[in-house]
Amino acid sequence: MFSLAILGFGHSLRSSRELQHADFGEPEWWIAAGISVVLVLFAGIMSGLTLGLMSLGLVDLEVLQQSGSEAEKKQASTILPVVQKQHQLLVTLLLCNAAAMEALPIFLDDMFNEFVAVLLSVTLVLAFGEVIPQAVCSKHGLAIGANLIWLVKILMIVCWPVSYPVGKMLDHLLGHNDSGVFRRTQLKALVGIHGKAAGKGGDLTHDETTIIQGALDLTEKTALDSMTPLETTFSLDINTRLNRETIDKIMARGHSRIPVYDGDKRNIVGVLLVKSLLSVRAEEDPPISSVTIRRIPRVPSSMPLYDILNEFQKGSHMAAVTKVKTKTKESSSDGDKTMNQKPQGSQRNGEADLEKGVQDEASKEVRIMKVEEDAFGHVDAGEVIGIITLEDVMEELLQEEIVDETDEFIDVANRVRVAAAAAQLNRGASLVRSIGSFKNPQMGISKQGQQAIQKVRQAEKEARQNRLAQLGMDGSNDVTEPLLDRK
Repeated sequence: MFSLAILGFGHSLRSSRELQHADFGEPEWWIAAGISVVLVLFAGIMSGLTLGLMSLGLVDLEVLQQSGSEAEKKQASTILPVVQKQHQLLVTLLLCNAAAMEALPIFLDDMFNEFVAVLLSVTLVLAFGEVIPQAVCSKHGLAIGANLIWLVKILMIVCWPVSYPVGKMLDHLLGHNDSGVFRRTQLKALVGIHGKAAGKGGDLTHDETTIIQGALDLTEKTALDSMTPLETTFSLDINTRLNRETIDKIMARGHSRIPVYDGDKRNIVGVLLVKSLLSVRAEEDPPISSVTIRRIPRVPSSMPLYDILNEFQKGSHMAAVTKVKTKTKESSSDGDKTMNQKPQGSQRNGEADLEKGVQDEASKEVRIMKVEEDAFGHVDAGEVIGIITLEDVMEELLQEEIVDETDEFIDVANRVRVAAAAAQLNRGASLVRSIGSFKNPQMGISKQGQQAIQKVRQAEKEARQNRLAQLGMDGSNDVTEPLLDRK
């Protein structure tokens, strides 16, 4: 409207002078010159604000409101209410910019002949009305927009009769452009770009980008993707005697938790904590049923890993994976209470049936940890196909294998055999930290470092052979029962 008023004034000025050019130095010439300068500056401001404000997405402003500096938080809070009316704002800025540029040739033509007026109009509009303002506002759009937001609000009120209905029509036809949230794949790509390895100035380390991307992928993975197949797990029958041979075999495996089954290996009834064997006297040859056995939750194979991780936080770090689907909530957890109970041989629904088939003619007493059944839904009794542990979930999150001192396989699914020291070779950063004294200037592994690693490998090989010899095994066959839960 301001430019339209100037436009009307220019027409009246031209008509009063009967289309004659004002001479240099006359008051009319200086008035026309001053108005031309104002129009160029006004058009430049409108052009710059169009680029600066419209390039600020709603998500970007909300991020700045929460995580920016104090100045950025204040600026974003000032701009956000105006930018939310995107189409009305766009119409207002373009309308004012167009009016200013259309009015400029009228006053230039009053000062110069037609050829000079056209040349100056194009030059001034291009340089000071488009290029320079947009170049500046593209870099400092937030600060400039916040400082001139008062002018934008005034113009939106002045242009409301035109900008509001046109803006509403665009909202109806094109919709609101407020869906600036990134999709999961876009977030992964964004994190990768901000990593140091991308070479684009990001400061995220390789481990940080790997973990973030792993966390985004975790929601699409299920228990079936991360479990250890039941055929390759090390488990014990509930009637197994805890003699010296059995205890030595348990210690040689290096497990902290061992699944316990009754008769059939797929009939998992609980989990034995190895630390509970500290009070067992091997010479008395007691059965496993005489030791406290913790209930093992059962989860369906389709259960997402995030849900399993949430259930693991309730106390249990191991679960049996079944083929069935849940009826209500998918999982169960270990309780904190114990009870002495004589097995009745009767089947219960869900994972509460942990004494199923555990009936002994000698009236053996089985101590099983009590589960708070109201904390989870029932899972239909089904065939157990594998075991999943907290470490399995963490490996999916880290996207790296976690290897401890007793591991025989770094990748259970692919049967990739590796010693702990050799596994560290696949994690360059960890290896450099662990043998930093052997690091050469090129960040590689020096000859002394390689010799140290070979010594570690040889020592582990000899220790394993000694353990196998104590068990009467020659060690010629590959280990077929890898570690389940390692601490």
